Amino acid sequence: MTKASRRSKKRRKFRKQEANIRAKCKASKESQPIISPKVKKYWLQRYNLFSKYDEGIKMDEEGWFSVTPEEIAVRHAQRSIAGGVVIDCFAGMGGNSIQFAALGYHVIAIDIDPLKVEMASNNAKIYGVDNYIDFIVGDFLQLAPSLKGNVAFLSPPWGGPSYKMTHNFTLDLLKPVDGYTLFQVAQRITPNIIMFLPRNVDVCQVEQLSWLSSPPLNVEIEENYVDGFLKGKTAYFGDVAYWGMTQETNTHTL
Repeated sequence: MTKASRRSKKRRKFRKQEANIRAKCKASKESQPIISPKVKKYWLQRYNLFSKYDEGIKMDEEGWFSVTPEEIAVRHAQRSIAGGVVIDCFAGMGGNSIQFAALGYHVIAIDIDPLKVEMASNNAKIYGVDNYIDFIVGDFLQLAPSLKGNVAFLSPPWGGPSYKMTHNFTLDLLKPVDGYTLFQVAQRITPNIIMFLPRNVDVCQVEQLSWLSSPPLNVEIEENYVDGFLKGKTAYFGDVAYWGMTQETNTHTL
């Protein structure tokens, strides 16, 4: 074989390798989901939201910025009363319901959006806990009088990513009604309430919620971190409050 033919063979081999690389890159780009600029930063944190994301987790746009990070959801489940029934009042993508169920709780997961309920059910199956969860399409505020449970979990909508623009997030900014009303509705089910709230929430207002009960409920407030970033604050009321007194603690979920 002449030098010219060897060079020609090498060029053909190189071009073939180059074509294969381009094809793989194209296939990789096509396989990636279409992510809007609004949720891109949340998509980059997808494994913090669901560690099994690649196994078929389904999310809508609102779900990207409203689902509880998985490590925080695990924390919420660990802080609940052993055994019994947990009412997940605003289930969304099912992040919290999944972790409650993973510890053996029977979960009643409620969301007013049927598409969200469908996605949450899919996600629960991926984690293998769907048999522990009853998914209900409905309005928690209307269903509450007929519900019974040992713990009520409240993670109501914060109003989207714009909540961070508020220096002092007051309870009246929660959706679909103010935090005082939500808390009173939940109290009719159980005094053991967990509320996941924005990191900039007015802590004094949260403490005041305990006074809505007679006698006042025990309350504990903790900060929740993921990878060193403050993601939210959780208030525990009743028997899920550790110390039996009002105090603020740091909980780093790294």
